[in-house]
Amino acid sequence: MREIHSIQELTSVLESGSNLENTVVQSVDVTQISDMILETAIENTVFLGCVLPDNVLASVVGRGASVFPTLTGLPFNPYAPMLYSAETLFDGFSPDDPCSYCQTTDAKVYQHWIETGGPNPTTIADALGRRLHDMAMTDAIGDFLASHASHGKIVGMMGGHSMKRSDEAYLTAAKISRELTRRGYLMVSGGGPGAMEATHVGAWFVDRTDSELEDAVHELATAPTYKDKQWLACAFRVREKFPLASDSDYVSLGIPTWLYGHEPPTPFATHIAKYFANSVREDGLVTIASSGLIFAPGSAGTIQEIFQDATQNHYATTGVSSPMVFLNSAYWTKEKPIYPLIKQLAEGHEYENLIAIFDDVESIVSYLENNEPIESKLAEWSFCSEHCKPTA
Repeated sequence: MREIHSIQELTSVLESGSNLENTVVQSVDVTQISDMILETAIENTVFLGCVLPDNVLASVVGRGASVFPTLTGLPFNPYAPMLYSAETLFDGFSPDDPCSYCQTTDAKVYQHWIETGGPNPTTIADALGRRLHDMAMTDAIGDFLASHASHGKIVGMMGGHSMKRSDEAYLTAAKISRELTRRGYLMVSGGGPGAMEATHVGAWFVDRTDSELEDAVHELATAPTYKDKQWLACAFRVREKFPLASDSDYVSLGIPTWLYGHEPPTPFATHIAKYFANSVREDGLVTIASSGLIFAPGSAGTIQEIFQDATQNHYATTGVSSPMVFLNSAYWTKEKPIYPLIKQLAEGHEYENLIAIFDDVESIVSYLENNEPIESKLAEWSFCSEHCKPTA
């Protein structure tokens, strides 16, 4: 179905003589073009969170449209038509006043999340608002990938939020991301601090030198963790000092969650899909990284993502098995010996040769460039296709 996300787009469609058959209109106030809505054909039409005057509402419902009403009293739009950005999530933030963060949309939504039950919403209305919002985020990611990553070259970087900006691993992760971005990959991460932020710093500095990247990371390291009062302010100052080129078409996608809302998302991601449901967010992040995942040092969350990715590869639930690359051999073989277990788990399966471990930028980039995902037919089996005759 066609999707329309703005009054300008809707007006253009109707003025061109087209109608609203097989169309979703999302989060648009149609008041100023009511007469056009009343006159256009309606069939298999959906209005999500639109402002519809009473006569227009009666007309479109009477002609068979599905209307999902707006929900009031929320600090977020449950039918968000597009992804967030640093400008929309951190609206009103000033690096000169770190506490101004508390008045941003991101902070207000997190406070509302806490007040309405945290991970266990207190009312059905609260639960519904969150689920609708997360559905809208998933839809917006689909639109974003269609326009920015239709080539399918998407790599995810996983790693701990506790990684300090001053750690050597932070700069290494940023350099890996920068090099992969230069080679046409879209970099995605969980959108938070630590290794996740390094992913987007690398993509942000795609057109800049090693010296500029190192200077920026050195400046960021003056507020090494997200618990530092200057963490976010420092990031915005670095963004201002090293802005994206006006003609740059490089982007990156951060996918954070309000479950960990005490950690502000990194403002270095050019596009942000923030979720309420962490399980949906993590599964989606692992799924879209079709060209592989890089696992930087991390703890419980990163290890969970390793096994999520291994499960998808093991059963080929997405139709492909993708590379799994571990960064820091000592960490993943001795400190957290997950790598040997994953290698053993993969023995005899299609993805056993897609698992590797390295300690340097060049090896990881080269490995991903030379090891493409493997298409699998495992997911095509079903009881009916195997044992029963297909029905007409």
